[in-house]
Parts: sequence; C-alpha cells; structure tokens
Amino acid sequence: MPEIHTPSAALKKRQNRLKWTLLSIWLLTSFGPGFFARDLAIEIKGWPLYFWMAAQGSLLIFMAIVVLYAWLMNRWEAEEVAQLSTSNHRPSLADPHEPH
Repeated sequence: MPEIHTPSAALKKRQNRLKWTLLSIWLLTSFGPGFFARDLAIEIKGWPLYFWMAAQGSLLIFMAIVVLYAWLMNRWEAEEVAQLSTSNHRPSLADPHEPH
C-alpha cells in the first residue's frame, strides 16, 4: 500500500499563494478584455472583435492556467517527497547492515 504524504505548512502556503494568484489572473483575463477592448470596432462575421478576443482568449488562458497549476503542484510535491525520503533514509554509522 503506498504511503500517503501530508504536505508541510510551507508547501500549503506556496500552494495557496499560487492558487490565489492564478485565480486572480483568470478573473482579470475573463472579464477584462470584454470591458476594455470595446473600442475595437472591427466586426468578424457580424460579431465585434472584442467579443472574439474575450471568448477565445479567456479559454486559452484558462487552459494555460490549468496546465501551469498541475505542473507546479506535481513538481513541488515531488520535491518535498524527495527531501523527506532523503532526510529519513540516511545511512548511519551505527548500522552495519546499511550499504555505504
């Protein structure tokens, strides 16, 4: 049975900081272009350009945020598990059965 790892307080703090930063970016990119790009009077198939920028751009940003979040979480958790495994399994001089 695999061992379940509980994240440290420092990792939880990093995760929360990243989560709120990415949620803020998502909020700004989802609602910002629709409000600030209305000056683009160009129409594409009857729809204003700012509509297309907001609709397509927010989806691309959301996908990038999901990929970035998953990549960073996997990396940070793997680093913490590696640190814990190296700190818990150091060969001691008192144990003659441990390879050097």
